[in-house]
Amino acid sequence: MKFSRNILLLIFFLMPWLSFVNQPIQSKAFEITKNLEIFADVYKNLNKHYVEELDPSTIINVGLKAMMKSLDPYTRFYSESEIESYRFQTEGTYDGIGARIKKIEDAITIIEPYEGGPAVEAGLRAGDRILSVDGVDVLGKSNEEVKDILLGTGGSEVVLGIERYGTGALEKITVEKGEVNIKNVPYSGVIKDGYGYIALSTFTGNAGKNVRGALLEMMNNHELKGIIFDLRGNGGGLLREAVEVSNVFLPKNKVIVSTKGKIKEEQRSYKTMKDAATLELPVVVLVDENSASASEIVSGALQDYDRAVLLGERTYGKGLVQITRSLPYNSQMKLTTSKYYIPSGRCIQSVEYDEEGEPIMIPDSLRTKFKTEKGRTVLDGGGVKPDVELPQHLNPEILKHLQENNMIFYYANEYYLNHEEIPEAAEFEYDDYKDWLNFLKANKFQYQSDLQKSLDKFVDELNDKERFSKQITSISSELSKDKEMELEKYKDVIQQEIGKEIASRYYLQKGKILYSLRHDLQIDKAIEIMSDSTTYNSILSTSDE
Repeated sequence: MKFSRNILLLIFFLMPWLSFVNQPIQSKAFEITKNLEIFADVYKNLNKHYVEELDPSTIINVGLKAMMKSLDPYTRFYSESEIESYRFQTEGTYDGIGARIKKIEDAITIIEPYEGGPAVEAGLRAGDRILSVDGVDVLGKSNEEVKDILLGTGGSEVVLGIERYGTGALEKITVEKGEVNIKNVPYSGVIKDGYGYIALSTFTGNAGKNVRGALLEMMNNHELKGIIFDLRGNGGGLLREAVEVSNVFLPKNKVIVSTKGKIKEEQRSYKTMKDAATLELPVVVLVDENSASASEIVSGALQDYDRAVLLGERTYGKGLVQITRSLPYNSQMKLTTSKYYIPSGRCIQSVEYDEEGEPIMIPDSLRTKFKTEKGRTVLDGGGVKPDVELPQHLNPEILKHLQENNMIFYYANEYYLNHEEIPEAAEFEYDDYKDWLNFLKANKFQYQSDLQKSLDKFVDELNDKERFSKQITSISSELSKDKEMELEKYKDVIQQEIGKEIASRYYLQKGKILYSLRHDLQIDKAIEIMSDSTTYNSILSTSDE
């Protein structure tokens, strides 16, 4: 009975394909029917003869997800247990424990409890390692597997087996799940020298309304010189909110994005419907490699209309549009139906992916050129390239290695254990860099620079290593010295990241933002650009090529 019900469910998913009347689909009917029959027979034999008992839901979910994964990284099937994850992506709310988690080594670790959420109330802290959930061992489980367990119905309880960072103490903590609402505008306000700042963390419902409201409030109460709009780390969200957010800075009847897919009737353009909140104030948009999807629509549209200067790193490169479809038994599927094109006509979708589904950056020489409204050259095929890329001193290679190895995260945990309190986030200053260097030595921090990796690869491919051994040793020695010097050379930007992480241990997300606003060198660069109208206007002027 189990077998027949699940196979019927799968056929129910796929049968609508057979109902289309157009010729191309009809011609595939036999292939679809044949392969469904093969699938059913494979499962029947597994169910009857496989050495161990099989869970039909698990097996079929694996098959469905593999089918989705073969198409693109964003087409997905959501089982009933994953609906809370889907709800968070679209609405910004979910029922769960209210904490950001990450797998570090073999354990899922609390990275950041959300202010006002159940995790904070229960006493969970950044650095806590989750060893078990309701008595079930979760060591070695993936981030997604544990997240699915922690999401769920508000009011239900979950018992977490926790290993405290630093002490190694084992504790059982009961957390009552509740609705967690992540603010899409976590902070806005007037900062240095009369410049406004708005951070947008996600394009969930009312993102456009909230950005417009934050800007109008500042404009009504202050003499603003310009706006810094922060999209760093913003992974996107709802397409309609991307249009609404763009409309804050662009006038009525401007095309923001067009979608093009297989079904011509579903191709359409999205225009701004309101007057802009401001057309005069200069705007700098901050972007990084994690700014994706809706973030790229907004930043790309503002660039194409020469309305804002983009500052930071090339964005992620997600130019695909998904729609959702409800499935039986409270499941959902999200499928890619079209690509989106921003006003210049370019598509910013990456054209290549690695095995993990992450985009592979292609050189500018292989990307197609387009023009902005004023004639500046912009490129397609792999994210939005900023007008002003971060200089190395604001984005050093060593900082990325420190973050990838979680060294700043661990150090902030140590600092929290050894300092009962710190001043308010708006006043706190971190300046104990010597202690940080000692921490790195104690933890034997090692990293290979890109140059060192290139040298190692060259040596591996070298036939006559003995002949060049002295030169290789000499170069390696110099690279090692450079590595040690980088910790001092890029002290300011590393220290800024450390202070921000420490502030979050005591004052959570708001503390991180308040500390960052006083120390963020990228914000200083944005103000520098806007404070010189000649520089600002020259960046947005026509480029002669």
